[in-house]
Amino acid sequence: MQRLDVDGFALLRSRGVTRRANSAVAVDAPSTDDALLAAVERIEGLVAMTGERACFRILDVHGPAQLDDLLAARGYGSTGHSELLELPLTGSLSAVPHPSAEIRTGELDEDWFDAAWSLAPREGDDARATMHDILAGTPSVQVVLRSDGADAEGGGDGLAAGAPIAVGRAALVEAGKGTAAVLNMIAVHPRRRREGLGRAVSRTLLAIAAVQGASLALLEVEKDNAAASTLYRRLGFASRGAYHYRVGALPADRA
Repeated sequence: MQRLDVDGFALLRSRGVTRRANSAVAVDAPSTDDALLAAVERIEGLVAMTGERACFRILDVHGPAQLDDLLAARGYGSTGHSELLELPLTGSLSAVPHPSAEIRTGELDEDWFDAAWSLAPREGDDARATMHDILAGTPSVQVVLRSDGADAEGGGDGLAAGAPIAVGRAALVEAGKGTAAVLNMIAVHPRRRREGLGRAVSRTLLAIAAVQGASLALLEVEKDNAAASTLYRRLGFASRGAYHYRVGALPADRA
C-alpha cells in the first residue's frame, strides 16, 4: 500500500480489495472553504490519472466539518456507513478459546488464508494476491473452525470433514504505548450460520490476543449489519465513533 500526503489528507493507494485501501482521509485538512476545495480538487486530479473514482473516508469525530457537505454538493455518493467498536482486554475479560479452534499466531498462515479466502473471497483483478500481501504485512492471531464431517453423509450441511466453517483474524498493531487487536476477516459458511460460530471465533480471537499482550480490541461493523452489531455488543464492545465513504464519479463522467 502507498500513502501520499496531499494538503492535509492521506491519500492511500493499493491494488484494490477495500475502499479504505483506496481512499483519502483527512489528517490535518484545511478548515477554510477555499483551501479545502483546492485540496479536494487536487486529490481528484491525482486519482483521475489512474482512471478510478475518488473516494474519501469521512470520520464523524474528525474534521473539517464541511467536508461531507462539500463532497455531496460535488455529486459524491454516500456508502459504507460503519461503526467503530472497542473492548478493553484487561480486567474482567471472560472470553475463552473454542476447544476445536485451530489457532495460529504471528506470520500469515497459508492454510488459514486458504480457508479464509474460501469463505470470504473478494472481487477484482489480482484480489487474492492483494489480500494476501495486505494480511501478510501485519502479525496476527488467526483462527479457523472446521467441519467434523459428521453430517456429510446424512443430509446435513453436506460439508466434508476438514472443510472450513468459520474463520477470523485479529491483527496485532501498535496503539500508543500498547498493542491493539483489530478483528477482521470474520466469516461463517452460509450453511452453518446462526449456530454461534461467529461468537466462538470472536471469543477465541479476544482470548488469544489478550495472551499475546493486546490491551484493547477494535473492529468495524457496517450499520446495516444488525446481526453482527448485536453479536459484538453482547461480547462487550462499545461505540468509539462512526465513518462513511463519499465516492465520486468516474473521471469521464465528471468531465
